[in-house]
Parts: sequence; structure tokens; C-alpha cells
Amino acid sequence: MLTELNNENFNEKTQNGVKLIEFRTSWCGYCKKQQPELEQMNKIWIGQIDADSEPMIAAKYNINSFPTFLILKNGEEVERFSGMRKKEYLMSKIMRYI
Repeated sequence: MLTELNNENFNEKTQNGVKLIEFRTSWCGYCKKQQPELEQMNKIWIGQIDADSEPMIAAKYNINSFPTFLILKNGEEVERFSGMRKKEYLMSKIMRYI
């Protein structure tokens, strides 16, 4: 389930459980190629943040390349990786924290 995140809902949506967060931009070619992989993961909660629209969140997490993924557990960052990834890779990363 893809969920758009912004300054208003970020803390509420990420404070409980294991969450996969993708930082992206509208001009990023790899982000566009990443989208179909994420859409196939329809049973997993995935938050997406447009770093151009939400620069404060991107700055808080020191995001400078796209796409960048964070895994948060109960609101705390437990892992980070960048670049386009296959759904199998993303699932294996998430499963380590569930």
C-alpha cells in the first residue's frame, strides 16, 4: 500500500511498526523505474516522500540521492539504502525487522 507522506502526516504514519519509506523526486528517472516494483508490493505499507515538496523531512534524514529508502521501526531509523531495488530485495530487508 503506497502512502504519500508530508510534514503533516509523517510522524503519525511512521511512529508504530516497521515502515519502508522511499524518498523520491518527480525528475528522478530511477524513481520512475522503481514505481512498478513498489506497486507490486501491495500488502506492504510503503511511505513515499517527494523530497522537492517536503525538503524539511529530506533534510532531517540527510537525503541527497534518489531513490533513498529508510526502514523505520517504531519511528526510529534502523536501515538505509539508495538506488533502484527489486521487490525481492526490499521484501528481504523489511522481513529482517518484522
